[in-house]
Amino acid sequence: MSTRFRIAMLLYGMINAVIFGFGIILVLSFPEISEAWPYIIPVVVVASFIIAAPIAWMIAPRLRARYWRDR
Repeated sequence: MSTRFRIAMLLYGMINAVIFGFGIILVLSFPEISEAWPYIIPVVVVASFIIAAPIAWMIAPRLRARYWRDR
């Protein structure tokens, strides 16, 4: 496993939680669509799992100290 992959794995859970929290607050802030919540909330869960991976992969190199000044 590369260092980038290991850092991305550590970041993935945190980024997933932030995206999920943002999405769930956005969905639950509209009580008019409460009938659709059982269908929208699983979409938010799956979307947060999918979107978090590339974001973690992009952030991981920035957390390596030796590359911080080069970029």
